[in-house]
Amino acid sequence: MSVATFLKTIGLIAAAGIVLALPSGAVAGGPAKEAGWDKALAAKYLDEREVWWQQWPHAMKDHGTVCVSCHTQAPYALVRGVLSNDLDEQKRSDPEQAMLASILKRVELADEALPFYNDKDNGPGKTLEGRNAEAILNAVILVPYDAQNRHLSTPARKALDRMWAAQEQTGDRAGAWVWQNFHYAPWEGDTSEYYGAAMAAVAAGSALDNYASQPDVLAHVALLKTYLKRKAAEQPVINRALLLWASGRLPGLLNHKEQVAVAQDLLDAEQTDGGWSLETMGTWKRRDDSKPVIRSDGYATGLVVLAMEEAGVGKGGSGLKRGLAWLRTNQNPTTGAWPGWSVNKDRGPENAAAKFMQDAGTAYAVLALERAR
Repeated sequence: MSVATFLKTIGLIAAAGIVLALPSGAVAGGPAKEAGWDKALAAKYLDEREVWWQQWPHAMKDHGTVCVSCHTQAPYALVRGVLSNDLDEQKRSDPEQAMLASILKRVELADEALPFYNDKDNGPGKTLEGRNAEAILNAVILVPYDAQNRHLSTPARKALDRMWAAQEQTGDRAGAWVWQNFHYAPWEGDTSEYYGAAMAAVAAGSALDNYASQPDVLAHVALLKTYLKRKAAEQPVINRALLLWASGRLPGLLNHKEQVAVAQDLLDAEQTDGGWSLETMGTWKRRDDSKPVIRSDGYATGLVVLAMEEAGVGKGGSGLKRGLAWLRTNQNPTTGAWPGWSVNKDRGPENAAAKFMQDAGTAYAVLALERAR
């Protein structure tokens, strides 16, 4: 996003009531380096990658906005505000503000904004898939920013309304959304519909003002819960981590016994080094027939640890402790990132997409570490 566009759209943030400074009375929480990992270095990596994403031609969209990606921008949005409040920062970083401005502008524009993908350029059904993915991710991103004002904001409510308007009401997909599928795991593949639904549950369960219990939302939430439970048994292990995370946000999705059972599935997939490997948590097949990387990574480990923390299961257990220890000791001391590798291709360092899994891995690793504090 250009500086001119950023300055033009930044007013939307103030109009939406999103606070850019640290919350009043907040403790700018502690040392930049903590228990083996460096918060400031992680924030630097994430900001640099967000700047790159905003300037990458493939990510640039109409009206001076930027694509909301499952791997780079959405994880960045989930974690950067947490770091802003935890580091000695007096305001949100410029990349975070630009990200928010883009999201708010697209929510305000609604259907006037072009979808990220479309039928003409990307194939039949891609317009619907792109709009649905954006609707969910916009809600996932905006809802957490309401925490400082302690009420559900108008933009977040609009994003949630658009999310529910796209929800399937009948058939085998009832309760979920038609999700983008380019046969790229884990977010744009054959099992990614469940990812989208789980993220919608995270958004709905995180919204303030007792949102998920409001009369106009109850039927949507009930349908979503039914879908997530009905489809759980056929999901890859990584999707069950998403279900567990969502259950910690959306009351009634899983009972405690069901949460413990899912947590055990996750613990059974733990590597000997204490981390988790995305490669072993699904039946992926690389499109270039290259050899998969079966090593613990930031995304799988961060998501599993976060999910168990959010659901309140596994606390004090050796599996969760070892997962946290892996996260604390596997940040790159030079870049600030956590490792991650594609399950789709062997991407060389010259490939623009080579760092996408690292982006997600870094964000989820930080989310898990911050949640453990």
